[in-house]
Amino acid sequence: MPAIPQHQEEVRAVFSRFLTERQQRQTPERFAVLDAVYDTEGHFDADELSARLAAEEVAVSRATVYNTLDLLVDCQLVVRHQFGGKHAKYERAYSYWQHDHLLCEDCGEVLEFCDPRIQAVRDMVGEIYQFEIKRHELTLYGSCQREACPNRAETKEAV
Repeated sequence: MPAIPQHQEEVRAVFSRFLTERQQRQTPERFAVLDAVYDTEGHFDADELSARLAAEEVAVSRATVYNTLDLLVDCQLVVRHQFGGKHAKYERAYSYWQHDHLLCEDCGEVLEFCDPRIQAVRDMVGEIYQFEIKRHELTLYGSCQREACPNRAETKEAV
């Protein structure tokens, strides 16, 4: 596996404490999944992660990948997104900036963006409704207008 980001020890400690508090076993397989997640840039699904671990000859069952992802979501080290498809997408969450998403409904690409005005609206709404907002998700759906999009109608017709 490639080098794990600088947060490796902190992330492993958070996961270890979480498993201890839940009286769950701290297995090498669970930590292999954790390391693989934090080695992954961007969004991924459980099957992609499982296939990558298998390709790297890391002995982790598909069920362990799915179950460990659920644990990582519960301890807030991973965020699960349902971008409208059948399969959930995941991304690492520890010490990563709050951001939102654009989803191209033609090619399926997920683009990330950050706009401080969204944070300001979130803070204002929380204050108005006396509500402690712990996290938010914003996904904007549409069609990318990039010429390089392989699934745009004009691109398909030209082929």
